[in-house]
Amino acid sequence: MPPRLYRVCWRTFTALLGLALLLPALAVRAEAPGQGAVATAHPLASEAGREILTTGGNAYDAAIAISAALAVVEPYGSGIGGGGFFLLREAGESPRYRFLDARERAPLAATPDTYWRDGEVRRDLLLNGPLAAAIPGLPAALVELAEQHGRLPLAQSLAPAIRLAHQGFMVDPVYRQRAGWRLAALRDDAESARLFLLDGELPPVGHLLRQPELGETLARLGAEGRAGFYAGPLAEALVNGVRKAGGIWTLEDLASYRTVEREPLQFKLRSGQTLISAPPPSAGGLILAQSLGLLERLDWHRAGPLEEAHLVIEALRRAYRDRSLLGDPDFVEAPLERLLAPDYLDRLAASITRQRATPNAELAPGAPWEEPEHTTHFTVMDGDGHAVAATLSLNFMFGAAFSVPGTGVVLNNEMDDFAADISASNAYELRGSAANAIVGGKRPLSSMSPTFVEGPDGFASFGTPGGSRIPSMVLLSVLSHLRGEPPERWVAVPRYHHQYLPDRVDHEAGSFSAEQASALEALGHELRPMQRAYGNQQVIHWDKRSGQVEAASDPRLIGRALVVD
Repeated sequence: MPPRLYRVCWRTFTALLGLALLLPALAVRAEAPGQGAVATAHPLASEAGREILTTGGNAYDAAIAISAALAVVEPYGSGIGGGGFFLLREAGESPRYRFLDARERAPLAATPDTYWRDGEVRRDLLLNGPLAAAIPGLPAALVELAEQHGRLPLAQSLAPAIRLAHQGFMVDPVYRQRAGWRLAALRDDAESARLFLLDGELPPVGHLLRQPELGETLARLGAEGRAGFYAGPLAEALVNGVRKAGGIWTLEDLASYRTVEREPLQFKLRSGQTLISAPPPSAGGLILAQSLGLLERLDWHRAGPLEEAHLVIEALRRAYRDRSLLGDPDFVEAPLERLLAPDYLDRLAASITRQRATPNAELAPGAPWEEPEHTTHFTVMDGDGHAVAATLSLNFMFGAAFSVPGTGVVLNNEMDDFAADISASNAYELRGSAANAIVGGKRPLSSMSPTFVEGPDGFASFGTPGGSRIPSMVLLSVLSHLRGEPPERWVAVPRYHHQYLPDRVDHEAGSFSAEQASALEALGHELRPMQRAYGNQQVIHWDKRSGQVEAASDPRLIGRALVVD
């Protein structure tokens, strides 16, 4: 064979061989995962999600089942008297992402003056009792998920939760701890005491807690859809119960409530992956995108552990400062484009020095931020690749600690997430801004941050409860993912947090060695060790190259992660 012809044949052969070797990998990346996965904060909720996935439901049906089950077994963290955010992934050759805003809305009659007495805001009115409750959004979200995205009837997806409500569940140490934190408030409301306590005391571990009224309410929602909660006899019972106890709800408040589909915040990472997270009225997506944008500019992945922690703290300091510019986008303009513009991120990154902490006085003013950490989070994916990450809340443990008689519904106290007094701070040191002032029909600003990270080689889902610490927790887990660590590490990574004001670094025990802590303090950081671990991260990972599906639940608490064949 002539040499030239030999070379042509050899090049053709090697090109075809390379293509043959590449095609299997491309085929794997193009396939659906073939398995489902569930990670929730409670084993019974995880089992409810698995039940629906294995009986023909998709990820959206399973999300309904999990949300309702959590309302039963975690009444301290979420419930149909509250709301939340749902981040959706619709599978396909080019996945589509949706964001369902089911955040609670202020009653139409609410004004800042509603909570003022004798020249000052009455904090107790924002925390306990019916005046603290905004209009719930979770029931509307469950109906919309079933009607717009699910395969099963709503009643079928709610069936596991209805069964749990009637048959009961065993009180565990986590329930006792959470109820203990709100014991006085639960005792002050006769219906809440009847539902969640035993003769006015904490029920013992192993006590069977039944909620038949909640079961009937869920059954009505399943049978009648939206009208089963926001109209008719149940709506009348809710309004009458609230108003009799001194609240301001009306039937119009319930009838006019709507979820809102918003465009998820998307931010391209230099790794080739995309961050997909919560837009306003959540500040979480902005904080995550800004922090990652700054860290990329600072080559965080080349830093050692100490320098990386310093850079993360400095990035969080700047991202949390900008949070005060946000509010309900239906009422105030959210300047996301400006806050995520490359030149703005370049300037922020240039203001970070590796040699010292930046005193807050050197940055433009912002507002302190704190938010109750007593929410819940779950994530679920089906075998086709549809996925949901959802963070749900009542705000405080057991919300307003006010339950509407005869309904089984414990109400939220989300009105405290508004800035009732923009010159002061809320119960968690959160000073407000005019963008988050109380207006009837408005949604309060939130930190809830259900998040996806997706690229050609994989899909990951993140989220956690934890109030104002949610974005920093998700950030640390995303960084763990970007380092190539397994999902078990994402949920277990030690946590630390800075939110601009107060100017300090809160951290879990063990986050820093003694030497690292001393070095960070020498840079100018004030460290405050937390007395207990915080957060409850739930994650899923689908490796598109290998086809492997994994799920992990935070080892700090009792959640359960499952892979479903």
